[in-house]
Amino acid sequence: MHTDNQHHTAVKKVVIAGGGTAGWVAAAALSKRLKGQIDVVLVESAEIGTVGVGESTIPPVQLFHNLLGIDEQEFMRATDATFKLGISFENWGQLGDRYIHPFGVTGKGSFLADFQHYYLHGRTLGIDEPFGSYCYELQAALAGKFAKTDSSNISYAYHLDATRYARFLRAFSEAQGAVRIEGKIAQVQQQVNGDIRALVLEDGTEISGDLFIDCTGFRALLIEQTLHTGFERWDHWLPCNKAMVVQTESASTLPPYTRAIAHDSGWQWRIPLQHRVGNGLVYAADYLSDDKARQRLLGNLETAPLFEPRMLSYQTGRRKKFWHKNCVALGLSSGFIEPLESTSIYLFMNGVIRLLRLFPFNGVQQPLIDEYNQQSISELEKIRDFIILHYHQTERSDSEFWNYCRTMSIPDTLAHRIELFRASAHAFQTGEEMFRLESWSHVMLGQRLMPQSYHQLVASLSPQQLQAHLQQIRDTISHAVARLPKHSDFIRQYCAANTD
Repeated sequence: MHTDNQHHTAVKKVVIAGGGTAGWVAAAALSKRLKGQIDVVLVESAEIGTVGVGESTIPPVQLFHNLLGIDEQEFMRATDATFKLGISFENWGQLGDRYIHPFGVTGKGSFLADFQHYYLHGRTLGIDEPFGSYCYELQAALAGKFAKTDSSNISYAYHLDATRYARFLRAFSEAQGAVRIEGKIAQVQQQVNGDIRALVLEDGTEISGDLFIDCTGFRALLIEQTLHTGFERWDHWLPCNKAMVVQTESASTLPPYTRAIAHDSGWQWRIPLQHRVGNGLVYAADYLSDDKARQRLLGNLETAPLFEPRMLSYQTGRRKKFWHKNCVALGLSSGFIEPLESTSIYLFMNGVIRLLRLFPFNGVQQPLIDEYNQQSISELEKIRDFIILHYHQTERSDSEFWNYCRTMSIPDTLAHRIELFRASAHAFQTGEEMFRLESWSHVMLGQRLMPQSYHQLVASLSPQQLQAHLQQIRDTISHAVARLPKHSDFIRQYCAANTD
């Protein structure tokens, strides 16, 4: 017996509105993994530029590429890519401070006590080595070295040219049967129940579909302008809302990490690609004018700019629903935290993997929508808290901006994590959480959050045993790093870019 709510239209055709990295990430995943089951159409206009700036990523990007069978060397050559072992944070705790938030494992803890407890106990015994000396990736980053071998288990991500990456994924998607239609969307047509029926282009072409993916960036043409889904703002916690970006000539060295250098009203990124460097000055418009931001960016470059700086404005926050009716927002249309921990491309990828896992083959149904939204919101809010931590956990009092960040009220979820670490050195991660326990420890310790106590299990080791344990970890790492080639040499041999 059929009840009304079971008349679902099977999803046979997915229409992606907008290209750019998010659009082509979606097209690549859907056309490859659901080949033969659905048609994938992407509508984009060559006239509408994308935010494509030199992008930095995090390690799960490799999982996405594996899922699609993308060849790493081919991808890196096509996108001018380099390897990334972490992010160097400069001037965040205090002016002159520097720490690296690395990928990979730090130290060796035990089942009941994580490594930071052993490290903190060592400090009370006068073992004053930095926390970072117990991380292989961090030491390799400092030494400017990198290699991938079958024996070395190194955790890494990429720096890449986002515009070239979109082009690479477009070629990949089209080879899988995805169809690209050139044109500007003039109108979005809806059905009686509010679902989206079709996109109408300026030349009158109608593109109908069963499921629509909104990759129109901050415009959010489908999810917000058409479906009025609503937006939750986060700018009281994340006051930066602009970025001035410019590419520069390549530098003499090729560090295998991103730099995030704080200034009095935000921070500046430096992302090394093979043939150039991506630079951006992130700032809060309330504290710094566009002219000053432009001057500051241009005055703080290592190499000559390749073009005039561009300004991007953004609003931190998220849609109230990522999936509403038969429309899924992916990329900047779904929300934005900010570039600080390089999560954007990861979020595009994870959004489309989540959609593949919950794909509405038999038609869009509310339980799928609810599950997708709940997972997406939970993931984004945990990342948001991690980003807020960097701004709030500072001792800087040299500007209005830092005074605001240091003293602002923060989400309860983050306040709990900070208090827990301060009281007892406990850091944690929940099931699906992106940033691991070590990430929290590196940032909290790196920004001068010193725990008042730690787990006493570690005191059961004699001082000699602990000394030997810590020394052995450091020695193993320094021997391994000594054997690595320079990052630039490895890049040249492994994946020198196609200079087209």
